[in-house]
Amino acid sequence: MEKQIQDLFIKAYSAFNARDIDTALATMHPDVQWPKAFEGGYVSGHNEIRKYWTRQWAEINPKVEPVGFRERQNGTLEITVHQIVKDLQGNLMFDGTVKHIYTLQDGLLRRMDIELA
Repeated sequence: MEKQIQDLFIKAYSAFNARDIDTALATMHPDVQWPKAFEGGYVSGHNEIRKYWTRQWAEINPKVEPVGFRERQNGTLEITVHQIVKDLQGNLMFDGTVKHIYTLQDGLLRRMDIELA
């Protein structure tokens, strides 16, 4: 995977973990499709992601750290992440590995899907 693309993901994950929505959204295509991991379905576009994350962070405290990067044969990018989710009182809800599957467009994140590792 090209360093420029890997840097894009590192920027996106770092911003998400810091709750810096504007920086995270700057890595995404305007028409991005994003999974609502705990609710099901998807949101589309920056405004809908902002609303979803704001609501999500009012209920849980997720942290995701990329631990592996791989380009798939179909052109999508697979990012293996260690994900820790706690409730707002600090109680552990999930600690495990998942795969985030990305499609890029114009050098930006266009779609993300989640697979169990």
